[in-house]
Amino acid sequence: MKKFLIPFTLLLVLIISACSNEGNEKKESTAKKEEKSETITYQSENGPIEVPANPKRVVVLSSFTGNVMALDVNLVGVDSWSKMNPRFEKELKDVEEVSDESLEKIIELNPDLIIGLSTIKNINKLSEIAPTVTYTYGKVDYLTQHLEIGKLLNKEKEAQAWVDDFKKRAHNAGEDIKAKIGADTTVSVIENFDKQLYVFGDNWGRGTEILYQEMKLKMPEKVKEMALKDGYFALSLEVLPEYAGDYVIFSKDSDQDNSFQETETYKNIPAVKNHHLFEVNAKEFYFNDPITLDFQLDYFIKSFLGN
Repeated sequence: MKKFLIPFTLLLVLIISACSNEGNEKKESTAKKEEKSETITYQSENGPIEVPANPKRVVVLSSFTGNVMALDVNLVGVDSWSKMNPRFEKELKDVEEVSDESLEKIIELNPDLIIGLSTIKNINKLSEIAPTVTYTYGKVDYLTQHLEIGKLLNKEKEAQAWVDDFKKRAHNAGEDIKAKIGADTTVSVIENFDKQLYVFGDNWGRGTEILYQEMKLKMPEKVKEMALKDGYFALSLEVLPEYAGDYVIFSKDSDQDNSFQETETYKNIPAVKNHHLFEVNAKEFYFNDPITLDFQLDYFIKSFLGN
């Protein structure tokens, strides 16, 4: 009887072991499937790239902080321009300031996704830290850009919903503004930076996308001629009146030298004399992300319509 008992026991052990191995293999297979499903393939302008399906620790090195914030995705590091934006101050209070050269700090932040413009440095090194996706500024229009960020963050539906709503609101506001100031009335956007005056085209932030692309307000011919192609044009104070529209949006940085506002040339610009010049805080008007765009739109509605 004992002779038969030993082989039977051995057989039982083998069966149990086989079942256990099979169960472990199933668990490993399921785990691999789950692990695989935690990433998506994003079609970037440089080709397909595997990125987290639900990124939890994002670093933005340029331009797109507001896009990520608007889609309610957690940020652990942002560029200096975003950190000094008053509109972002509260949300970014505990977020680190980083640059494309602060690699050690970025490693410490342990990001699962890095986003920036195609002009950033150290892209190869950054790609070793986390999947790194870059965009060429102006390659797509500003609303398509937000949709691309939405796709990257696996939140395309949310991005599309905002775009649809924003276009409707901006268009309606534009119709109201043109009805009040006149369809042929011109608007220009200027800024003083590093002792140089600039006038902007229709895709360089500062509310230009709203005024010209969505509201279809008219740009002065001189601005159209010199700034539309490149997005901006540097000019001197002497010729500023030639580029000033019937209404002027002055993107003003109080840290810059704005003494030109005390000159007779500036004071005699019709928009200034007619109180049709609206000063805005440059630091919160630079970008064209959803948070900034909503703020800009509200500002234009209040300034032009008094609402």
